[in-house]
Amino acid sequence: MPGLADAVASLQLVDHHVHGVTAHDLSRAELETMLTESDRPRPAGLTQFDSQVGFAVRRWCAPLLDLPPHADPDSYLARRLELGAAEVNRRLLRASGVDTYLVETGHRGAGFLDVSGMAECSGSAAREVVRIESVLEALLSGGADPAAVPTEFPRVLADASTGAVGLKSVVAYRHGFDFDPARPSDRDIVAAAAAAIEQFERTGRVRVDNPVLLRFGLWCGIDRGLPLQLHTGYGDPDLDLHRCDPLLLMPWLRLVESCGVDILLLHCYPYHRQGGYLAQVFPHVYFDVGLAINYTGVRSQAVIAESLELAPFGKILFSSDGWGPAELHYLGAELWRRGTAAVIAHWVDSGDWAIDDAVRVLRMIGRDNAIRVYGLDGR
Repeated sequence: MPGLADAVASLQLVDHHVHGVTAHDLSRAELETMLTESDRPRPAGLTQFDSQVGFAVRRWCAPLLDLPPHADPDSYLARRLELGAAEVNRRLLRASGVDTYLVETGHRGAGFLDVSGMAECSGSAAREVVRIESVLEALLSGGADPAAVPTEFPRVLADASTGAVGLKSVVAYRHGFDFDPARPSDRDIVAAAAAAIEQFERTGRVRVDNPVLLRFGLWCGIDRGLPLQLHTGYGDPDLDLHRCDPLLLMPWLRLVESCGVDILLLHCYPYHRQGGYLAQVFPHVYFDVGLAINYTGVRSQAVIAESLELAPFGKILFSSDGWGPAELHYLGAELWRRGTAAVIAHWVDSGDWAIDDAVRVLRMIGRDNAIRVYGLDGR
């Protein structure tokens, strides 16, 4: 279907949730560690290249490094090191067809390209998304008076997100979505802040995982007024997956509905059908299947098809959630293009969709929805 294929190939994407690429050369062990959400050592004799994402790297990334499709892992790693990280990153990012990256900067920042670094390497625009918990942790570890936190943090968050296009919370990782949806009281915030500061003074580190502080951060994010991203569903073993079902958010979503802030549910897998339902019934809810696309590889077509079942097409966004190796940034775009085009082409072939509608929906999900939600018209 030439018209659809041309539209897919030429579409300049907005990757609305992404992290920086690694700036240094990666050993095989480092690369394999970054091609999985597991943080555990691999069993002896196994390789991450024997997975959907590993096969996708060898099929789609190898030709961009001047190797044949399906190059063996040793050849791929050798060529990667021969070219060097800067050239690998440049090739893969520029081949992705992304013209704007919304970069979340709270995840493993050291050794990763920052917002300006992503823009320079990719030749594309890049804007920042600020992680709420990181800003709160900086405040709590910086000598804050616990009694001042309820009034001080909103100001600090506003300063930290000046120029940002959105905020992000990892409440799903730190607690789960089964939290009390109400605003916490100042008294409870002060007590929780005091405990976190005492922990920092005792251990030298602070981690915002107290449900009171997490709720406080969420409500401050709502008050800030920027689009708010929430990690949802699949992730590393630091989370309890059964507590990351977005349906658990419904009491909180009802409370914040009148606040005028758009909520963006990231990844959602295996709860992407629940995400589609929430995007249908709540005007302020949007979703994507970003992280799942990379890790399901050739099966991502099925995930993409399921994400198109229920939600209005104006409520679905594209993201790669790429972080670390630039392969994940490239594959997020390539597999999304291939999977979405295959699904929609079938509907056009069957006569259920018109080709003009198909092209319009591709543009909506791939870029136009993100431009509207994040106010990127003037970028």
